[in-house]
Amino acid sequence: QVQLVESGGGLVQAGDSLRLSCAASGRTLSSYAVGWFRQAPGKEREFVARIGWSATDTYYANSVNGRFTISIDNAKNTVYLQMNSLKPEDTAVYYCAAGTILAVTSTMYQYWGQGTRVTVSS
Repeated sequence: QVQLVESGGGLVQAGDSLRLSCAASGRTLSSYAVGWFRQAPGKEREFVARIGWSATDTYYANSVNGRFTISIDNAKNTVYLQMNSLKPEDTAVYYCAAGTILAVTSTMYQYWGQGTRVTVSS
């Protein structure tokens, strides 16, 4: 199994950028599909982005497409989520997850980090 730890969240203003990190240990992250999800208070967890076993195989939710970029650094065993042009509606706790099935549904991922909070002020 793999252990995941997110970091990089914080309080920013609308239009700012943040880079979230998902550091893995225990297993090589490149052998998993990795997804980013977010959950705002009172809302269900929603899909944000995912990367497949190939670094070029990426997919994004419509709400973040063109603003967010998911990538992997194999040397650091870390997946990143670069978030640009942040909006107040991006405010949420962001989680990374790893699984053996390439999917956009949270229930298809087996391993989860603890989350990192992103707050975007207007």
